[in-house]
Amino acid sequence: MNVLWVLAHPEQQSLNGSLFDEGLRALNEAGDAYLVSDLYAMKWKATVDRGDFTDEPDERLIVTAASRRAHLDGTLSADIRAEQEKLDWADAVVLQFPLWWYGMPAILKGWFDRVFVKGFAYGVTDGDSGRSLRYGEGRLAGKRALVVVTAGSPEAALGLRGINGQLDHVLFPLLHGTLWYAGMSVLPPVAVYGADRVTQQQYESATARLRDRVTSIRGTEPIPFRYQNGGEYDDALVLRPELAAGSTGLEVHYAAERRHGSRRSRNEVQASSR
Repeated sequence: MNVLWVLAHPEQQSLNGSLFDEGLRALNEAGDAYLVSDLYAMKWKATVDRGDFTDEPDERLIVTAASRRAHLDGTLSADIRAEQEKLDWADAVVLQFPLWWYGMPAILKGWFDRVFVKGFAYGVTDGDSGRSLRYGEGRLAGKRALVVVTAGSPEAALGLRGINGQLDHVLFPLLHGTLWYAGMSVLPPVAVYGADRVTQQQYESATARLRDRVTSIRGTEPIPFRYQNGGEYDDALVLRPELAAGSTGLEVHYAAERRHGSRRSRNEVQASSR
């Protein structure tokens, strides 16, 4: 298996740095190939600007149109093209970051903004039907994505009734709105809680869990998000009224067995990260 590991943490001598080393060691021992994008070490430019599209004329910049043209023409900036080549090579992507202000660090958001351009990660259509290929379909379909996240919050505070909200809800924009949108099969994330207060025992437990998860990427059951083009959404991209009748919110976008199953099933993402 070919794995691209994207790390977004500024300090190598941190918990994230140690987890990163353990994860790569596990892949190496398992005989898996990997490439690394250590965004802070690369001094990755996080902001989209005209320089991303090297042949773009000097007129009003429409980012979606410019990025699509540059992608098709091969004129995206070299750093973007290098990351896209890594993604093309990879069977799976590991995205590792600390949870800052309920989201990923700006440098990782900028990686998505610049690399997941129109025509590459979205804006792809089926040649026969003309329908948009997204939410489970598209150019990145067939690839797997695993998020590894550290949080300063205690586990309970990111739980079912925790003040910080459920972890799977907090990560929904990334898991569903970015990775699944681009067609990738999204695995339940690995979470390390209380990151600033991890004991040696907790660290050993976390590294053992991480090693197990990164070496079982191929066999892990993905989160059961609904497909856009599976007939469950109408032409306005609204879930059909007979599905999850009377319910609203993020949970309606998971398959019925997750929503109506046991307590453990409904909280699959969080439980799988323990």
